[in-house]
Amino acid sequence: MHAPPNPWITSAPFFQGLPEDVVEPALTHLVTRTHPANQVILLENDWGGSVYFIIDGWVKIRTYNLEGKEVTLNIIGKGELFGEMAALDEVPRSTDVITLTLTMIGSMPAQDFVKLLHTEPLAGVRLSQLMARRLRQVNRRLRLRESDSQSRVADTLLFLAEGQGKKGQTGTEIPNLPHRELSSLSGLARETVTRVLTRLEKKGLIKRDQDILCVPDLLALEKMIV
Repeated sequence: MHAPPNPWITSAPFFQGLPEDVVEPALTHLVTRTHPANQVILLENDWGGSVYFIIDGWVKIRTYNLEGKEVTLNIIGKGELFGEMAALDEVPRSTDVITLTLTMIGSMPAQDFVKLLHTEPLAGVRLSQLMARRLRQVNRRLRLRESDSQSRVADTLLFLAEGQGKKGQTGTEIPNLPHRELSSLSGLARETVTRVLTRLEKKGLIKRDQDILCVPDLLALEKMIV
């Protein structure tokens, strides 16, 4: 008999609504590991042998521009998956993935993931929804590239809070990421990000602790975007 699936895995957005008798065999070869912060999980041009699910923690998806400068494409957390494109295309990976915090990741062999998509139509729908959401996020960030720095930093924080923020006692919590990560994600200079964060904090729109950045009111922060 199969062991009961990890309750987090079965409640992850990708698996929600999928029949248990389909999910259990797909998770047979799932391997869970915990990684420290700043550890490389995947490298660009690696072959796609696995698909990865974030059980806890945060990772960044990065690449490099033509000048060799690091560009953060996305920061994702609990409930998200990555590595699915290389598994589907059977081509080398196009980005690096690095942990930002202590992170627990489950890896599924690519062939098991592809088999699940072939045998369960709803799995394909879930993956399409994930792709569509990520595309909308990219489009939103591109539209804001010409906006002022405050709008871009506020939108970056909202993007993180709405994606994987945790509800705390005083608002929505995200990791208090290094300013260089927010700089790369927003496309602004690190010094500019630091100034804007200080301004938002003085206005009470964010609260920063050592490890946590809290947004007390998402709607109030959204009103700062012009």
